[in-house]
Amino acid sequence: MTDKQLKETAHEFVEANWDAIVEDITTMVKIRSVEDLEHAQPGMPYGPGPFKALEAGMNLAKRIGLDVHNCDGRIAYADLAGEQDKQIAVIGHTDVVAEGSGWEYEPFTVTHKDGYLIGRGVLDDKGPFVLEMYAAKFLKEQVEATGKKYPYTLRCIIGNNEETDMADVEWYVKNFEQPEFCFTPDSSFPLVCGEKGGFSASIRTADIADTIVELCGGQADNAVASDAYALVKADISTLKPRERIDIEDAGNGLVKVIGHGVSAHASTPQSGINAIGLVVDYLVDNNIGTPAEKQFLAFEQCVFGSTDGSTLTIAATDEIFDPLTCIGGRVFTEGKAFRQTIDARYPSSVTDAWLYEQVSTLAAKYDCTVDVDLVLVPFLTDPNNECIKTLVATYNEYTGREAKPFTIGGGTYARHFKAAGAFGPNDPAFPMPSWLGGEHAANEGFSVEQFKRALEIYIVSLVRIMALDL
Repeated sequence: MTDKQLKETAHEFVEANWDAIVEDITTMVKIRSVEDLEHAQPGMPYGPGPFKALEAGMNLAKRIGLDVHNCDGRIAYADLAGEQDKQIAVIGHTDVVAEGSGWEYEPFTVTHKDGYLIGRGVLDDKGPFVLEMYAAKFLKEQVEATGKKYPYTLRCIIGNNEETDMADVEWYVKNFEQPEFCFTPDSSFPLVCGEKGGFSASIRTADIADTIVELCGGQADNAVASDAYALVKADISTLKPRERIDIEDAGNGLVKVIGHGVSAHASTPQSGINAIGLVVDYLVDNNIGTPAEKQFLAFEQCVFGSTDGSTLTIAATDEIFDPLTCIGGRVFTEGKAFRQTIDARYPSSVTDAWLYEQVSTLAAKYDCTVDVDLVLVPFLTDPNNECIKTLVATYNEYTGREAKPFTIGGGTYARHFKAAGAFGPNDPAFPMPSWLGGEHAANEGFSVEQFKRALEIYIVSLVRIMALDL
C-alpha cells in the first residue's frame, strides 16, 4: 500500500466506523470510574467503578479481535501479534476524576452540541482510549486483508489508575518487558517528549479546630478546587456574601461559608479559580478563627497566594521546562486537625528533596508538618528518537504545520517507559470554544472533527512506525 493509499484508506475507515466509535465513547462515559478505595476488593483494587470501565475497555478490545489479558484488575492489555515479540505500544486510561460542580450538561452522558461531544472522560481519556482501540482495529483489518503480520506486536495497554497514583502502570513496568516505543493519546499535539517532575504533599495541623468546625474542599489532589466550604461558629448577621461566596445558616450558631471556583488541571492552574483560596480569604477578611486557626489560615494564604510557588518559596524554572506550578488540591478536617494537599510540577533545575525542605521550613513557622505523598522525577525522551520524529512528521502533514515536540507540566503514562511520548488529541493550534471545558473541568468535551483527524493521524503513525528498523 502506498502512502497515499494508506491515508485514503484510513480516512474511509474513520468515516465508516464513526457512529460505532461514538457509541463506544458513550458506553465508557456512562461509567463513573472514579477511584473508590473504600470499596476496593481483590480483582478490583481501585474500586468497582474503575473496574467496570476496565471491563468495558477489555470488551471493546475483544470485539475488535485482539488477544486480551486482565492483570487482576490492576491494568489490562490487548495484543495484535506481529512477526516478532518486540512491541510498539499505545496506552490510554479508563478512570476519570470526579465530576465536580458547574456542569451545564449531565457529566456521565455524552451530549452532542455544535459538533462537539461533552461528558466526563470524553477528552481525558475515554474518548482518546477508544480512538487508540480503533487504530488497532484498522491494523488488524489490514492484517486480515493481506494475510501478512506487521513486523512488531502492537500492544494496547488499558490503564485504570492514571488520575490518582498511577499504581497500574507502575505495577505493569515491574512485571512486563518494556516496549520499544509507546505513546499515550492523553495530552496535546504535536507531541509531548518531556514532563516536569511531580511533587505531592500533605500539610497537617495539630488538633486546633474550634471556631472553624470544619474546612473542606476540592475533588482531587491534582485539580484546582471548584468547590469548598467552611463550617464556622459565627453570627450570620455580621457576615455578607461576596462574589463567588455564599453564606448559609447551618443552625446551632453555625454558619456555612461556601466558595465557588473554577476547576483546572494542576499543570495549568492559572486557568482556574481555587474555591479553597476564596473561602480562606473570606475567613481571614472577616477575622474568623482562634489564634491557632488564624495562623493556619495565614499559611493557607501562602499556598493559594500564587500559582508559581513563589509564596511557598519554591518558584523555579530552567531552559528545558516551563516554570514550576503549584496548587492546593484538597483540604479536609481529620478530627480536630486540618490537612491541606499541594501538587507542584517542577522543572529539572530543582529536586524533590529541595522542595520538601523549602515547604517544610515554611510550614514549621506556622506550626504545621509536611508529609510527602508522591514524587515523580522529570522525564524526557530524545526529540530525535525515530518514532517521535515519525509521529510529529505525520501530525505536521495532516495540519500543514511545522510544529516541534515540547514539554509540559502534566504527568502522563509516558514517563514510565524507556522511550515514549504523549501524542494528542488536544491541539493548541485549534482552540476550543469558551463554553467547552477541558480536562478535569466542568463541561469537558472535544471536537468531533478533531477526534476524526486524530484517529487518522494515529492510524498512519502506527503503520509508519511498524516500518521502522527498531
